[in-house]
Amino acid sequence: MKKIEAVIKPFKLDEVREALSEVGITGLTVSEVKGFGRQKGHTELYRGAEYVVDFLPKIKVEVVVSEALVDQTIEAIVKAARTGKIGDGKIFVLPVEQVVRIRTGETDEQAV
Repeated sequence: MKKIEAVIKPFKLDEVREALSEVGITGLTVSEVKGFGRQKGHTELYRGAEYVVDFLPKIKVEVVVSEALVDQTIEAIVKAARTGKIGDGKIFVLPVEQVVRIRTGETDEQAV
């Protein structure tokens, strides 16, 4: 099993969720996060004063999938989240050693 973490633009969340649903992903975790990459933040104008925004708001989507679904999941996220502009985000794929569903005690593939 693999854990896929995608950091995306906030307004793309609904499209990504729908794309993951179409692939067969039944559960995901969403977190509001802040960060920066190559763009290093940006400047904004507020009431006539210019200030620097170092950390930009992003959304982190986390899903755990079987090995067979990894490529489909990544492709769905990329297709739904891409705007073609800087700051579209990143996808990280990590190994998952064990999963346990607390309510039933199911483990691994049955718990996902």
